[in-house]
Amino acid sequence: MTVTLIGFAILLLLIMARMPIGLSMGVVGFLGFVYLNDWNWVSALSMSARRVVDTSRDYSLTVIPLFILMGNLVTKSGLSHELYRASYSFLGHFRGGLAMATVVACGGFSAICGSSLATAATMAKVSMPPMRRYGYADTLATASIAAGGTLGILIPPSVILVIYGIMTEQSIRELFAAGFMPGMLGIALYVVAVAWTVWRNPEAGPPGERSTTQERIEAMKGIWGTLLLFGIVIGGMYGGVFTPTEAAGIGAAGAFVIALARKSLTWRSLYEVLTETAHTSASLFVVVIGALIFSNFITRAEFPDQLLELIKSFDLSPLAVIFLILGIYILLGCILESLSMLLLTVPIFYPIVQSLGFDLVWFGILVVVVTEISLITPPVGLNVFVLSGVLKDVKTSTVFKGVTPFWVVDIIRLMLITLIPAIALALPIALYR
Repeated sequence: MTVTLIGFAILLLLIMARMPIGLSMGVVGFLGFVYLNDWNWVSALSMSARRVVDTSRDYSLTVIPLFILMGNLVTKSGLSHELYRASYSFLGHFRGGLAMATVVACGGFSAICGSSLATAATMAKVSMPPMRRYGYADTLATASIAAGGTLGILIPPSVILVIYGIMTEQSIRELFAAGFMPGMLGIALYVVAVAWTVWRNPEAGPPGERSTTQERIEAMKGIWGTLLLFGIVIGGMYGGVFTPTEAAGIGAAGAFVIALARKSLTWRSLYEVLTETAHTSASLFVVVIGALIFSNFITRAEFPDQLLELIKSFDLSPLAVIFLILGIYILLGCILESLSMLLLTVPIFYPIVQSLGFDLVWFGILVVVVTEISLITPPVGLNVFVLSGVLKDVKTSTVFKGVTPFWVVDIIRLMLITLIPAIALALPIALYR
């Protein structure tokens, strides 16, 4: 345990020194493995090489670049505007309706993007101008974008769920199914948060104009591509027609066809999409490989087993242990970036959770929901900083002030999923077990 704790301390120092997280985890994991094997460099090199080769040849990992490509193509095609227009046509006339429409549009965009940061950055450009035009307070406007953007890592397809599934050897298809209902619950609770905000301060979100039935029909026609793509990719995967990897390939091809049909692709923009996909995918692969090497180190040090024995010595109930782990996640979310937090903690906690008899698919959803909370809580709320970068005239303190009701309802959602596992497990059990 002492060796592992020293390794964690060195890892945090490297991260604070701005060394990339994947490289930091790989270096610490490699050197820790060397030490635990009596300075046998050959065994450590063999382990690391095997991890690199096995990961690069892992067929299931191809879902990562394909879903990233799909999201980049969708972003380039400008579907976010149609999603916002359709949401606005049904919700815009309510008090706070534009913020509610933003949350719903973020949920829809998340379903075909899979990235929280990309969702927040894209929707900021789409929804902020009309909210300002109708006199919305910056606190509510920016908070609805920041919170809605967090849905990108939960509503399938989700890159973080793919990484979690690979690290814990869980079915990606089941994880995607488990994320659907909690994602919908998140949208509903965010709408409640908006309603509560405008109830307390009606001037924060004045109502917009009521759309006619014809305008709503026209708005819905504009999102046919999104609905079709989501229906084919997620519906086909849930129905067992094709695997997650095949779904990712079909989704990327469908997004390419939609982008061509909308005439939003040029040779230059296609080159940008492909290079950005390659860069993001390569970065994630380095992170995954580094995390797996680090996981080998802490497993070799028997840290999860020792931690489990320590927890058992306190004579806590299994559910109390889960709440303890969630509390640790919430605290870490205040100081660590979301992906770093996931990669650092999952190798430690998932063996403990598994030994206590809990479902790892359910635990994966809990981890992602806690990670969502970390995206909007100070001082390291990445979605908040993304918004500050896109909206130069908005201070981070303004966004943090506005997101308070949203992370409060996130805590409520986390408690509901913890106490009622069926919220996450009903769909995967019905479809696959």
